[in-house]
Amino acid sequence: MIDTPTLFSDILKAKERLKGVINQTHLQYSKTFSTWSGGEIYLKPENLQKTGSFKIRGAYNKISTLTEAEKRKGVITASSGNHAQGVAYSASLLGVKATIVMPVDAPKSKVEAVKNYGGNVIFHGRTSSERIERATELAHKEGLIMIHSFNDPYVIAGQGTIGIEILEELPDTDMIVVPIGGGGLISGISVAAKEKNKDIAIIGVEAEGAPTMTKSLRSGKLIKLDSIDTIADGIRTTQVGSITFEIAKELVNDVVLVNDEEIKEAVFYLLQRGKLLVEPSGAVTVAAVLSKKVNVKGKKCVTVLSGGNIDMALLKEIVTL
Repeated sequence: MIDTPTLFSDILKAKERLKGVINQTHLQYSKTFSTWSGGEIYLKPENLQKTGSFKIRGAYNKISTLTEAEKRKGVITASSGNHAQGVAYSASLLGVKATIVMPVDAPKSKVEAVKNYGGNVIFHGRTSSERIERATELAHKEGLIMIHSFNDPYVIAGQGTIGIEILEELPDTDMIVVPIGGGGLISGISVAAKEKNKDIAIIGVEAEGAPTMTKSLRSGKLIKLDSIDTIADGIRTTQVGSITFEIAKELVNDVVLVNDEEIKEAVFYLLQRGKLLVEPSGAVTVAAVLSKKVNVKGKKCVTVLSGGNIDMALLKEIVTL
């Protein structure tokens, strides 16, 4: 059982810590997507956040709560890109050394961004489990502080500030649609939103090629996938967190799946009609709405666009389809 009142309190504290650190990503009403879907669609553009994704929220909140002795040791994390950038940037703001374990096939743009933020990059494996195992090993060996990308209460609290912001701007929100990778984002948003309005619907979206949360919820226990295959690299996770899974079981209303073609279409329309550059992982929410995987008719629905750090080669492929 998750202590949601305590976690909600932590989210409020995180909101204070993040003042002056992050961008204010105000909701954008989409007339086009509203017309196409039959709902009232609002976009939460975390692709316009500092470092290009929501991940700075959890990373900064976690690192800022470390003791001075812990900060001197330095931090380490495992990430395909967005959390890596959030940790590297947050660490630089707080004067902390950061080591990042990234997959061997990480998008070049994300690797360069991490290095530009001062992060020391180590390449290892292709899956999240391989990266986490290597980062944990190095943390023990070198005395570094592990900053988990999703299975940490302070990280979850940082991500939950998005839920607070959504309901401050649109108090009568009926539904929030959220991407799921490891589950940190949807966990934090769920706690924040349900504390404000227990009737609000929280819908998660995964890629068909990485249905980690879907399979775990269906089986009632954590499931680790043997293989994953999707263009949505930011949610290419083999196993969700133990903490995030428990929160999802309790607070998430439903999880739907979208395929790569639906994701590409969403990226295209967000760029063409919304004038927003959104990476595949961030576009899955719009993909779910446009493909009617989520019924939004007559509802005020907020789709969280979790990031905008798209690989340029993939973008070229999408816009020339």
